[in-house]
Amino acid sequence: MNVDEQGVGKGGKRRYQAIPRTLILVTSVNPRSGGREVLLLKGAPDKRLWANKYNGLGGHVEAGEDLLSAAERELAEESGLAVDALRLRGVVNIDTGRDEMGPRPGVLMFVFTGESRERRVRVSGEGSPEWIPVAGLADYALVDDLYEVIPRALGDGPVFFGRYWPGVDGEMVYEFR
Repeated sequence: MNVDEQGVGKGGKRRYQAIPRTLILVTSVNPRSGGREVLLLKGAPDKRLWANKYNGLGGHVEAGEDLLSAAERELAEESGLAVDALRLRGVVNIDTGRDEMGPRPGVLMFVFTGESRERRVRVSGEGSPEWIPVAGLADYALVDDLYEVIPRALGDGPVFFGRYWPGVDGEMVYEFR
């Protein structure tokens, strides 16, 4: 198929576009407690988005990268870890609303999970990676959607699909299947 046959079109009307991102949730067993923990990134206090909140690791997929390579790169950049077998667990379409030109670019978030025996991590400019007990996640200030994403991603079910869109008050509404 030719590049001109991709259906992105050239014209005055802006079509819906989405920016691909990864979210990586790595788990490990705490050798002292024996409990399952998930590696989350506590946002730096001066971070524009999610300052002092816990989020999964991840970020933008760069041009020329496949999704898995992007997830592996983001994991290494933000924690220093390399996990052998990341697997896709969910896909979330995030609608960011409209402006005077039509739909604003949204986000397609690809959620990956993996397990690690290595627990030594390093701080990055994005924040501090910390191992958090899965059973105690409700006690932490997580980025809002993670309270619903983490159980789905770490569960045994099939790949999940989600859709977020802005509610009338500007807060995102979450829906999962």
